[in-house]
Amino acid sequence: MPARDLDSRVLHPAGWSPPIGYANGIVAPPGRLVFIAGQVGWDAQQRFATPDLVPQFEQALKNVLAILAEAGGKPEHICRLTAYCCDKPAYLGGRKELGRIWRRLMGTHYPAMTMIFVSDLLDAPGKIELEATAVVPDEPGA
Repeated sequence: MPARDLDSRVLHPAGWSPPIGYANGIVAPPGRLVFIAGQVGWDAQQRFATPDLVPQFEQALKNVLAILAEAGGKPEHICRLTAYCCDKPAYLGGRKELGRIWRRLMGTHYPAMTMIFVSDLLDAPGKIELEATAVVPDEPGA
């Protein structure tokens, strides 16, 4: 059975400048909470295809979405996303392509997000790790 849409609402205080590429906050109706552990840019066999940040970001986001789909969730059910990145110059240099990847996989849904630059990640040669929290609507009759 396909997942129902989440009737979430972006929280944006009056008078604040609009955020670009994220939401300051989201309120979601009751549903099933899904906590997705940090996902790096490796494939299902835990192999990195490249040491480059942009393709690793794409794979890490695909990994998040694959885990979410196991709970019946869709991209718009993600309420919070935290990114840990250890290559700030590559991130800043790749923002245009990262945006294209985001729109292809997530559409125009922008959850509450935090970007943290760190010195290293556990899984080498990982450059970015994404963790997420989602609220998946309860199935009718569940």
